[in-house]
Amino acid sequence: MKNIFISILFIFSTGSFGQNLSPYLKIGETTESMQEASEKITKALQNNSFTILGTYNPSNKSSLKVIAFTRTDLKNTVVKVTDRGALAAVFKVGLVSKNGKVTMSYTNPEYILRAYLGDNYNTYKSTFQKVTADLKTAFSAIGTEFKPFGGFVKAENLKKYHYKVMMPYFTDPVTLNEFSSFEQGVKTIEANLRAKKGATVLVYKLVYEKENVAVFGIGLQDKAKGESYFLPIIGEDNIAAMPYEIILQGKKATMLPGKYRLAVSWPELSMGTFMKIVSTPGNIEDTLEAICK
Repeated sequence: MKNIFISILFIFSTGSFGQNLSPYLKIGETTESMQEASEKITKALQNNSFTILGTYNPSNKSSLKVIAFTRTDLKNTVVKVTDRGALAAVFKVGLVSKNGKVTMSYTNPEYILRAYLGDNYNTYKSTFQKVTADLKTAFSAIGTEFKPFGGFVKAENLKKYHYKVMMPYFTDPVTLNEFSSFEQGVKTIEANLRAKKGATVLVYKLVYEKENVAVFGIGLQDKAKGESYFLPIIGEDNIAAMPYEIILQGKKATMLPGKYRLAVSWPELSMGTFMKIVSTPGNIEDTLEAICK
């Protein structure tokens, strides 16, 4: 009996054992305009030492808006994880205007960090918990719901998340190009984004000069193949999933495969719905590969 009691204590002491996590947390709703809601979100983040990296309207819709942000302690910690840890440096707020209300949500830090950092999540857990707590404090001035949505994945499964058998993992990146140098990579990607190659738009850029790492958040604005095509099918409520990213580490530019990146951001998708956007992962890869040429 004593051993059973100790075992139960251990299970509960491990924190998120068996816990389900969702990719998004709903802050709340407001009848204020998209602009007013955006300004309040921005101010709340800045008042808690977060830095706004960029904003944009996915699908070029005024009813959709994303605010990308980071903080020094977060970005300086995740970059220590050499397997594309810097992708976890940027969180996003999603704003969706519908029926006279703006719904405000944000990417769940614990969900993203566990998925992208794997076992390294626990190494820096105290830093991440502070970021998570500070975000909730910041947004509590705006809304009080903090309701998880967008599907559920067991916390312990996120580090090896994949949608179905034979689908890719986080550890299966797509190589977009290998440059002669890190500087040349940054220069090439920036030039193509300035030219809006492939109907793309630069939403944010996060560069680690010392580590030779850069992350580019890229809006996909091709009406036939980009966000305008696939977001209405898989669900615009999860808009904080956007924009898509290229990460440059040293000389090599990579991206997360669409069959992983879209699935981890929309984990409740049925296979039937996923098949409706069967061409999207390839289209995104082609677009981002062109940005790196």
